[in-house]
Order: sequence, then C-alpha cells, then structure tokens
Amino acid sequence: MIGSVLVANRGEIACRVFRTCRDLGIATVAVYSDADADALHVREADSAVRLPGAAPAETYLRGDLVVKAAQAAGADAVHPGYGFLSENAGFARAVLDAGLTWIGPPPDAIEAMASKTRAKQLLGVEPLTEVTEADLPVLVKAAAGGGGRGMRVVRDLADLAAELTAARAEAASAFGDGEVFVEPFIEGGRHVEVQIMADAHGTVWALGTRDCSLQRRHQKVVEESPAPGLAPGLVAELHERAVRAARVTGYRGAGTVEFLVAEGRAHFLEMNTRLQVEHPVTEAVFGVDLVALQIQVAEGVALAAEPPPARGHAVEARLYAEDPAADWAPQTGTLHRVDVPGVRLDTGYADGDTIGVHYDPMLAKAVAHAPTRDQAVRRLAGALERAVLHGPLTNRDLLVRSLRHPEFTGARMDTGFYDRHAGELAEPAADPHAALAASLADAHGRSRFGGWRNLRSQPHLKRWRTEPDGAEHEVGYDHTHDGPRADGVRVLDVSATRVVLETDGVRRAYGIARHGDAPGRVYVTSPLGHTVLTPLPLLPEPAARRAPGSLLAPMPGTVVRLADGLTEGATVTAGQPLIWLEAMKMEHRITAPASGTLTALHAETGRQVEVGALLAVVRAAAQEEESV
Repeated sequence: MIGSVLVANRGEIACRVFRTCRDLGIATVAVYSDADADALHVREADSAVRLPGAAPAETYLRGDLVVKAAQAAGADAVHPGYGFLSENAGFARAVLDAGLTWIGPPPDAIEAMASKTRAKQLLGVEPLTEVTEADLPVLVKAAAGGGGRGMRVVRDLADLAAELTAARAEAASAFGDGEVFVEPFIEGGRHVEVQIMADAHGTVWALGTRDCSLQRRHQKVVEESPAPGLAPGLVAELHERAVRAARVTGYRGAGTVEFLVAEGRAHFLEMNTRLQVEHPVTEAVFGVDLVALQIQVAEGVALAAEPPPARGHAVEARLYAEDPAADWAPQTGTLHRVDVPGVRLDTGYADGDTIGVHYDPMLAKAVAHAPTRDQAVRRLAGALERAVLHGPLTNRDLLVRSLRHPEFTGARMDTGFYDRHAGELAEPAADPHAALAASLADAHGRSRFGGWRNLRSQPHLKRWRTEPDGAEHEVGYDHTHDGPRADGVRVLDVSATRVVLETDGVRRAYGIARHGDAPGRVYVTSPLGHTVLTPLPLLPEPAARRAPGSLLAPMPGTVVRLADGLTEGATVTAGQPLIWLEAMKMEHRITAPASGTLTALHAETGRQVEVGALLAVVRAAAQEEESV
C-alpha cells in the first residue's frame, strides 16, 4: 500500500490531492519553485522539496528533478495532478523506472493519446490534410496541447499560413512540441465530455457526462454534470465511445474523453489522460472521491462492477484573477481575503497570499450540488454574489451574470457563448452609493471623536476612482441635525467598517474593508454589488504624458515574439499584431492602434516587462500628414 505521495504539481490541484491523502492516512510531499516558496500547497504538505528557479521549464516541467525530489523525501508514489507533466509518458516511465508507484494511466496509454492527431487516427477520425474554401471555418490545434494554447480559428484561407506559424510557435513554447493539425470548426456546438475510471482487472466506469461549453480563449469557465438536455440515446453513445477509447489503449485510472456535440451528433475531440480540473462536479453527482479511486487503482484494488448511481446536479465555476473587460487580462497582487460561503471551494490560495506572474491566474473552483439543475445554478450564483474577494480584480461578477443568463439557465449555451455575450457580462457593477459609503466610513475612521457629529458644517467632498474602469466620482455630503445627508440619501449608521444607507425607504448595509495593498484602497460590498475604490486628490495632478500611439504592457510578463521583420521605421496597419506577451500561462497580442509608422521599439524577445512598460510607439498616418 502507498504510504507517502509526492504531488508533481502546485496550487489548487496539489492542495486537492493532499486533502484526500490526509483522509486516507497517507503522508504528503510537495515540490515548489522559488516563486512558490510560501505557497499554500507547500504549507499544507508534510514535507517539501525545492526546485530551483521560477519558470515552469526549469522547475515543475523538470521530470528528472521531480523524481529526485520524491526519492530524497522518501515518497513511494507520485501523483501528477493536471497540467505540467501529467500527460508526459516519459515522465511516467521515469517514475516507474525509479521504483515508485505512478498514480496515473500506463505510459503506453498516455503516449497513444498524447498527440491529438494519433488519438484521432486510433479512434478512426482523420484530421484535415489539405484545407480548401469549402472546409472553412477550421480550427488549428496543437497536437500535444491543452488549455487553449496553440489554438486558432481560421475563417479566411488567406490567414491560414500565418495562423499555422503562430500556433506552432505558441505550441513549441508551451509544450516543447510545435506539431499542429487542422480540423473542421463546428460552430454552435457544445463541449461535452465523459469521465472514465478504469482498473487493472478489466472494469471501466463511465461516470456520466459533463458540459463545459462556457469557455473563454478555449479555456473552460463553467462546467456542470450531467450535461443538460442530451437525448438518452446520445448519452449512451458517448458512454460507449468513451469506454471503447479506454479499452483500446489499455487504460487505467482516471481520464476524460471529450466531444463536440452539434445537431444531435457527437464529434470526438481528444482524450485527456489525467484528472480534469472540473472533476469535482462528477464527484458531487456520483458521491465518489476520484483522487481516492486513483490511489486505489494504483494500489491494484478492483473497482465495483458498476459505478454508484448519479444523484442530482452539480455546477462548477472557475474564479480567475483577471479582467474580462480587458480581453481577460490576468491580474496580480495580494489576495487579502477569499471566502465563498455555502459551497465547496477548491483553492490553492489563503488570505494574504500573493498571486504572481508565473502561473495560471485561477484562484479557486466553486462547486454547488443540489437535487435539480435550477437549484444548483441558483445556489452557486448566490454564493458567488455573496463571496468576499479582496485583492486583484476577478471574474466573479461575470460568473454570476453568466449563471443567470437566459441562455445558460435555459441550457441553450454553446462554445460561442462568450463571443456573443462577454461585452455585456463584463460591464462593471454600478452601485450609485458605494462612493458615499466609502467616504462616510473613511471620515469616521479618521475622526478623533470616533465618528460624525450632529453639527452643521461645510459640505464634505471626496473624490474616488472606481477600479478597473477608471470612472471618477466626486462625493459631497452635509452634516445635519439628523446626521450626514447627501442627494436624498439618509445615513442611518456609520462606522469604519459598516455604513447603513436608506434610499426611497429602502435601507441597505454596506461593508467597508481596507487592507493596505494600495494607499487608501477601499472594498465596498452591498446588496447592489461589489466595488473597489481608490481615493483621488480633490485637485487632480497633471497626468503623466505619453507619446500618442504608445503601446504599454497591459500586465507583467515576458515578450515571447515580435512580428516578422518588425523594426523601427516599419509601416504597420491598424489591428496588426506586433508583439506577443506571455503572462500566467496566457499569450496576449499587442496590436497596432492605428495605421502608420513604428517610430520606437523597446520590446525584445525574452525580455521581462512590468505592467505599464513602454513596448513600442506607433505614429498614426493622420499625425504624419498633419506634420507635413
């Protein structure tokens, strides 16, 4: 039996595996990069081994160092989690060759499905070898990839060559393998998958279906089980094809077979030879612990002949530190508080932890389970709405609105959901009195008398900026015999952390929090939403000037590529991708703001840049004409 497990991963999934190991009485070992020296998964492990460096390529992707870490710590098994080395057949073989137990599928099964092109051929699906106008639109995908990396939609045949080049470059950077392939892009389809669990005795379970159609940048955001609205015959077909994929590869352990469902037909996408991020919804519906089952299968235990019965419905939402309104740009900084009440929360962060630039910006997964889909969706949306998230901007508001959108509640969603609705769903929440509440709490906290006094005085003014939209507000209120009053709003109670306001006979309580991450930043929570405010001087200072057409880094990251032939003096066109910036496992294109001339280029491949760093300057053609 396994006595000690090293998790060859970090963050949320490492903490998740450790939780089950503790329940089973198994000792735990963490590995960590220098950037993760004080991370939650390190603090929660029984022992930990350093992997020198910060970049994944020199730490979590170094299988040789991970195996040595397991041996040094006395672990007798390795769990790969998801991502990093989890689908690397060479790493699985190295673990086994070292005399350790591999908590995953056989290396041959990983290898058979590692390349999406080989996997399709094995299951009788051939990718496109020559693309014509009739085949459009098509999807370019990385053969060894996942998580949306190396993936491009091509609608114009003239764009195919450039997109193939870009996909190869991104795939090589992300996976060390630049192989890509092309397949038909089916619009209006749903992403549906089947969780499988197989043992070494010939039993394969198909644990229902999951719908993962809500995706941004080809990465899943909301997942649920079972996939709603599928015909029983189609569900049976999905189960049968998933089980066949497991049997043809001699599979053992947990895995997922993914399909695109459109017009009642299922199209095979790929098989993920690992535990999926969204596995908690299956656990909730079937009442199982998939990590415990992985460990038992690795120990040689036989599964029951049939899986347990499904009960109810579960929905999961991924909380990311990102700005959906700014092309999903990842955010960094201190996470002062994270609390999502009433639902399961899987996370790799605790209050006070720092969200850095090196890894995925996912903060947590919130999971709700209930007897019906409507109840589970309502429960999850309510929990997220009441969640306390103080720190970098998150996608929480977008998740709440997504869960309440009629396309989602009516189970009419598809993979194009955010292409259609991201703009409206990402609009900042508007609480008209958040700035007033912050001003009153701020004045109370600063008063040496412990609060406001019922004396008339000059109007009190304060200016605030709302994050992240940058909207500015000037708040004024008067002291009266009945207390402070502003714009018809009656102030019922004030403290440094709580303000009660009454408007049109309706009273609402505002929670006020400060954490010192920025001078005076205030987090305001009310039934109308969540607002982050930064104080501004009453007399604004002149803004720092930048040359028109300056391209600034929207986030900290690494310059991974420049457009071919990009030099100072080059002619560029509006919208042309000029610079590729990689941050937190995502690639971001910096495009020309207008047609004109590149007058300055400060970006260099491999250069680390901070947010706001000047990357380049484009002088618009209109400006050039004016100067003539």
